[in-house]
Amino acid sequence: MKFFRWLYPGIGIKRWVVLAAFGLGIMVIVGLSAVKTMSKQSVLLASFTTALLVFGIFLVYTSLKNIVRIFVRALMPEPPEDLASIVYQSRKRDFLARGPRIVAIGGGTGLSVLLQGIKAYTNNITAIVTVTDTGGSSGRLRDELDILPPGDIRNCLVALADAEPLIRNLFQYRFQEGEGLKGHSFGNLFITALSMVTGDFEKAIRESSKVLAIRGRVLPSTLDKITLVGEFSDGTVAEGETRITELRKPLKRISLRPANCHATDETLEAIQNADLVIMGPGSLYTSILPNLLIKDITEAVLESDAYKVFIVNAMTQPGETEGYSAYDHVKALMSHTDPGIADACFVNIQNIPEHVLERYRETDSNPVEVDIAKIREQGYEVVPSEILKIDTQVRHDSSKLAKAIVDQYFEVLKR
Repeated sequence: MKFFRWLYPGIGIKRWVVLAAFGLGIMVIVGLSAVKTMSKQSVLLASFTTALLVFGIFLVYTSLKNIVRIFVRALMPEPPEDLASIVYQSRKRDFLARGPRIVAIGGGTGLSVLLQGIKAYTNNITAIVTVTDTGGSSGRLRDELDILPPGDIRNCLVALADAEPLIRNLFQYRFQEGEGLKGHSFGNLFITALSMVTGDFEKAIRESSKVLAIRGRVLPSTLDKITLVGEFSDGTVAEGETRITELRKPLKRISLRPANCHATDETLEAIQNADLVIMGPGSLYTSILPNLLIKDITEAVLESDAYKVFIVNAMTQPGETEGYSAYDHVKALMSHTDPGIADACFVNIQNIPEHVLERYRETDSNPVEVDIAKIREQGYEVVPSEILKIDTQVRHDSSKLAKAIVDQYFEVLKR
């Protein structure tokens, strides 16, 4: 019988079961004897009886504590030091499991910053990531091995990770030397190797997700090999994300080649079931729009009942959005998709110190002008927020941004 397996030598439970039974026996005997002789007990006998009862309770408590510890060690190889921590983590997981279903669409650094903050509110996160990167380690792997670029996906996996810092740092480690290795990140090579072993890029992402113990999931916007095509105001055309940004010319429109690429079923299902869809922050033309140029994704967002928000960048980006105001960002989003693509736009109103702005002006980057009235004229709700983290750089603050979005979402639910 399976029950007798608990009596195998070396499990360590028998001694505590016996001790618990002994303590329980003392409690029962003392309790019964106390009831029978209550009127005849002297003060000394009553004190002795009480001491025995306390001793029995102590034995039962000690036994149960050690039995629980044995089970916890078996189920959790590296458990927290105390039971309270275990209970707290369990309750936290339950709370996050009940959080809103959020879909975040984008790529690059912007999306990973958003995900770091959003995971504090829910485990029901789906990051939909662009796969048009042609630069750096991702671009080299794409060209040499004919796979989808893993860089943005790696950043999102690490942003959602609950793994130990050492594992997260390992995935982000970039080789500084070595012929063929220099410039590659370990995470990119890991995902690439997994996709070669499994023969499936999606499966490689899922297995990487397990290694990093991520909250939610990360999905490529498409599994098709696509290239970004940029049409400039002067009528010239360039292909490839890196080439488009290097030319530093005003963009008129971008498109994908091939134009008939398709989103994955998981991606479309996530959008369909979402409570909240977030687009941005990130490079407008090379991180956000490439996802929405996939017809399936735009149609799914338009048909979704989710609350849809667009995060307008705080600074203009050389080679993409030079001279753009907040309204220009929204106009570009509308012209490439549909006016109904968003319900609300988040714009930054936090002041940026002059000494920081001076550094950005050297690269032709300036604060995005916040022309709220023009955006509202298009029927969008505008949420002005102080959502930046400013040191030597201007970046969105993951915690502030996530809180602003989630607060706005719950405010809308009350209406």
